[in-house]
Amino acid sequence: MNNTSDTPLNRRSFLTRSAAAVAATSVLGFPAIVRADNEKILKIGIVGCGGRGTGALGNALSADKNVIVTAMGDIARDRLYTSFENISKTKPDQVKVEEGQKFVGLEAIDQVLATDIDVVILTTPPGFRPQHLKKAIAAGKHVFCEKPVAVDAPGVRDVIATAAEAKKKGLGIQSGFCWRSNYAEREVFKKIHEGAIGDVRSYYGTYLGNSPWVKERKPEWTDLEWQLRNWMYFTWLSGDHLVEQAIHTVDKMSWAFKDVDPISVTALGGRQQRIEEQYGHIYDHFAVSYEFPEGARGFVYCRQQAGCDNENADEIIGAEGVARINGFRKLRTITGKNTWKYDGPANDMYQTEHEEMFAALRKGTPLNYAEKLAHSTLMGIMGRMSAYTGKTITWEQAMKSEEVLAPKEPLTWDMKLAIPPVAMPGRTKFY
Repeated sequence: MNNTSDTPLNRRSFLTRSAAAVAATSVLGFPAIVRADNEKILKIGIVGCGGRGTGALGNALSADKNVIVTAMGDIARDRLYTSFENISKTKPDQVKVEEGQKFVGLEAIDQVLATDIDVVILTTPPGFRPQHLKKAIAAGKHVFCEKPVAVDAPGVRDVIATAAEAKKKGLGIQSGFCWRSNYAEREVFKKIHEGAIGDVRSYYGTYLGNSPWVKERKPEWTDLEWQLRNWMYFTWLSGDHLVEQAIHTVDKMSWAFKDVDPISVTALGGRQQRIEEQYGHIYDHFAVSYEFPEGARGFVYCRQQAGCDNENADEIIGAEGVARINGFRKLRTITGKNTWKYDGPANDMYQTEHEEMFAALRKGTPLNYAEKLAHSTLMGIMGRMSAYTGKTITWEQAMKSEEVLAPKEPLTWDMKLAIPPVAMPGRTKFY
C-alpha cells in the first residue's frame, strides 16, 4: 500500500508478512544494540500513534538526549499525522521522520520494522500485541510494550515463547505496567515483601471509573474500521476493560503476592449501563475473587459507568498490619505493628519507565519484563473468562485455553465483521 494514501486501512491481511521485510529486518536488525555508549544516536520507531502511543513516544524522547524517532506507523492516516505534528512541536530536534518513513495500513508493523531502528514502541490495540512483539524480536529490535500483552491464552503462550527468544538474543522488552515504576509504590511493596505487615492474607483493589470515549460511526467506515476506531469495546481487540484498563489493579495484586500464580478465580460481571451498539459487546463492571496459595485471597472490583463515584485504590491486609495505597491521592501508609507513611520523592512513572529502559540499553543490560507482562495479563484474562462463563477457572485451565478471540478469517478492509454476542454467564462456554 502506498504510505501516503488517504485510505486508513489497506486490503491485505494483517496476518500476512512481507517476505522481503522479514529478510531485511532479520539481517539488519539483530542485534540492534549490544552495548551503546552515551553518545550513540538510538533510533526509535512506533506502531500505534493514538494518545497512549504519542505519550509513550514523548516519554522516550525525553528519556535520552541522543534518541530520535525515524519511523511511524498506524492503521489510520489521520492518527499518524496528528501524532507526527504534535510530537514535532514538542520535540522538534528529535523528530527525523521522512515522508517515506510514515506507514499507514495493516502492514505498518512490517514496514516500520524493516527500517534501521534500534527500538520499537508497540502501542496498538492489545489484540495485535503478541504478533507485533514476535515480529519485533524476530527483527532484532528492543521493545517498549504497552499493557496488556494479549487478549486470550494462545496470545499469552505466544508471548512467553517470544520472551524466551528475546532473552536468547539479548533483547529488551520494557513493560507498560507503569505503577511498578512509581517510586512510592515501589517502596510500599518493598516494605510489604520485607514483612512490614506480616504474611499477606488478602488484597482488595478498585478501578472504578467513568466510561471512556466512544467514536460515532461515520458512513464511510467499514465494519473493520469502526471496530478498530472503537477498539476498547471489542474483546478481540481489548480483552474487555478488566484486561485492558483494570489490569493495572490486577498487576498490583500480583505484586502484593510476590507474583505467585493464583490457584483459581471466580468472577461476576455484566452490562448494565452501556447497552447500546456503539459500546460493542463488552461488560461495564466486574467483581473478581482470586484464590492464592495458603488460603490468601485477592479481590478486584472495576467499573466503567458514567455518573458513578470513582476510586482507584489498594488495601493489602497482612497478619500484622494493613497497607493502603491511593496513588492519585498520594496516600501510601502502613498501619499496625509497623506504622509507616511514605514521604519520599515523587516521580513521573511513565517517564521513569523509559529512562530506565534506555539507561539499561546504554549499559548493555536490556530489561526484559515480557514474562511478567504475560503473567499479569493472563490473570486478567482468567477473570474475564470466569465472569463471561459463570464458572470458576483454574490457572491451569486458563493457561491451556484454546479460545482465540480474533476473527477466524484474515483481516481485510471490506470484510463483514459482526458484533459478537454479549457473554451470558451459565450459557457462554469455556474453551
